[in-house]
Amino acid sequence: MASQATPKHIPVRKDWLALRTEEAIEPERPIVDAHHHLWDKPGGRYLLDEMLADIGNGHNVVATVFVEGKCHWRTDGPEAMRPVGETEMVADIAEDAVMREAAAHVGAAIVGYADLRLGEAVGPVLDAHVEAGRGRFRGIRDTSAWHADPEARGSVIVQPAGMLYDPGIRAGLEQLARRKLVFDAWMYHTQLIDVIDLAHDLPQLAIVLNHVGGPIGNGPYAGRRGEVAQDWRHFMMRLSRFDNVVVKLGGFGMPMTGFDFHERPLPPTSRDLSSAWGDTMGAAIDIFGAERCMFESNFPVDKGTASYPVLWNAFKKIASRRTETEKDALFFETARRVYGLTCVDRRGELSSRMAETG
Repeated sequence: MASQATPKHIPVRKDWLALRTEEAIEPERPIVDAHHHLWDKPGGRYLLDEMLADIGNGHNVVATVFVEGKCHWRTDGPEAMRPVGETEMVADIAEDAVMREAAAHVGAAIVGYADLRLGEAVGPVLDAHVEAGRGRFRGIRDTSAWHADPEARGSVIVQPAGMLYDPGIRAGLEQLARRKLVFDAWMYHTQLIDVIDLAHDLPQLAIVLNHVGGPIGNGPYAGRRGEVAQDWRHFMMRLSRFDNVVVKLGGFGMPMTGFDFHERPLPPTSRDLSSAWGDTMGAAIDIFGAERCMFESNFPVDKGTASYPVLWNAFKKIASRRTETEKDALFFETARRVYGLTCVDRRGELSSRMAETG
């Protein structure tokens, strides 16, 4: 199992965030929030009520994709099965949201955690997740983020170098692919060659690259944004050749990206964020195409930088020059397709039967 490093999330200051309010741009546009967390742990609670409060600020979020946060695991039973407890919790939350007729289907798709080093033995764990998800389980994230310099690290998880080349990991990923489950990949831009090799070797595996490929802007990369962008673009161009890879646009509210909005007297405007983030996110769209990109809030992690309405306004400004078809893909259709959300339509209406996994 990976070891925990010192958390590097920006604290959420509600009073500070309240200093900046904006009306939602294009409030009717349907959105699938492609990446968020739910947890109740030291330093913050973010469960259904908190998420619905954020969503209920003007944007038309019809469904969300939960991504593992290593919280609410089972406290007994086989160690390999303990992460299934998180899937059970989110499935309960998702059903609660439906029963309450909430505006958004929170947790309509669930991406959990399993230790892929188990290799073929991870199969029963995946099956347990599928059962616990009650029709919502869609894949696994097993973070591979690693950097030799601790100052460059942005994940709260410390992994060994070259994790994605581990034979056990590869065997575990083959188990994912056999079940038509998705692999959410989270690493830094300095490791993009790892996922390029993975996409080449396992073309049958659906890979979702988290947080625009993790360009680092702090530590040894502070003040070197141009150099980082050049390296990042080179590897993203190579990665785009593999049709089994799609990209999440978000996660730039984390301190590892090197932006200092959380240190300013006032929270950023959506124009501030779109100006700072737009070149990278726009380049990702140009490289992969809108049909292979999706916007994500990464809440509550990115809530330390901006409020939910301001964040989504920024995304809409970044996408403003795109065609209507491209916007629909970026905000709704790509996430709906990749995560199998055939149960949710653009009006947010839920079919009587949850979609089958895959």
